Amino acid sequence: MGLKVHAVRGRGYKLPVPVDWLDETAIVELLGDVAHDYEVRILDSAASTNIVLMEAALQGAVDGTVLCAEHQFAGKGRRGRYWHAVLGGSLTFSVLWRFENGLQSLAGLSLAVGLAIARAINRHTRHAVRLKWPNDVLVDYRKLAGILVEVQGDLHGAAFAVVGIGLNVRMSPDQRDAVDQAVVDLYEMGITVSRNQLLADCLQELHLLLTLFRAQGFPALRADWMALDAYADKAVTLKLPDSKGVVGVAAGVDETGAFLLRNPQSGIHAYSGGEISLRLDTCA
Repeated sequence: MGLKVHAVRGRGYKLPVPVDWLDETAIVELLGDVAHDYEVRILDSAASTNIVLMEAALQGAVDGTVLCAEHQFAGKGRRGRYWHAVLGGSLTFSVLWRFENGLQSLAGLSLAVGLAIARAINRHTRHAVRLKWPNDVLVDYRKLAGILVEVQGDLHGAAFAVVGIGLNVRMSPDQRDAVDQAVVDLYEMGITVSRNQLLADCLQELHLLLTLFRAQGFPALRADWMALDAYADKAVTLKLPDSKGVVGVAAGVDETGAFLLRNPQSGIHAYSGGEISLRLDTCA
C-alpha cells in the first residue's frame, strides 16, 4: 500500500506519519447545507473509484453519489496513464452526475470540475493554484491534481458522467520518483487541513459550479476558468493524436471548452479531444 513501518525493538511497530483517515460522518457534517445533495461512500480499497462508480451508475446509483477510496491501487489517468496514490497520501474520489439533456450538454464539464477543485484548494493557501487545459490543477507548473471524466448515455437524452479526482496530499519520495512529470503536494504547500475538510470543500465548490453548469453550460464559467489559466499567452506546443506537434500561443478556451491556439499568422484555431497533450514551448 506504499506505507513504511518503523520497528523499535521491545516496543513494537508504528507508522512514521499518522494516517488522516476519511470519516463519512465528519464529511457529511462539514458539507453543511449541500449534504442532502450527496450520498457519500468510503471504501477501504478499490482498483479505481471511477471503475466502481461507473458500475454502480449502470445499476442505478443516484445523482450525487460520491465514492472515496482510502487505498486505490489501479487508478486511471488521462490517455491510459496510471494515477499513483498511497494510503493517506492522496485524496481520490469520484462523483456521479446525471443529465437529462444528453451528452451534447456536457461540453466543458472537465474544465468546470478543474475550476471547482482549484477554488477549493485556494481556500487554504496563498500559493497560486492554477489550471491547465483540459483537466489538470497546477502550482508553479507542477501537477497537484488531475481529473478524469467518463460519460455514457444518449446524445440528446439521458446521460451520466463519472468524474474522478486525484489530489496529491503528501507524497512519498518513492511515489514522486514513479511519476513522469513534475508534481507538488499539499504538504509541501503548507496546507495541513484534514482530508475530510478538503473533500467537503471540493464537494461544496463542485455543487456550486455544477448548478450553474447545468443551468447555463460552460459559457457561464469560461471567464472564471480563463482567469486561472496557467498557460494564458504562453508559447506552447500541442501534441495531437497523430503525434504531430503544433506550436503557437495559448489564447484561452472557447465556449465549448476547446483550447484556442494563436498561430504565427495571428489566426486562432480551436482544438478539443482527450488525446491532445499541452506543453510549454521551451524553445520560444
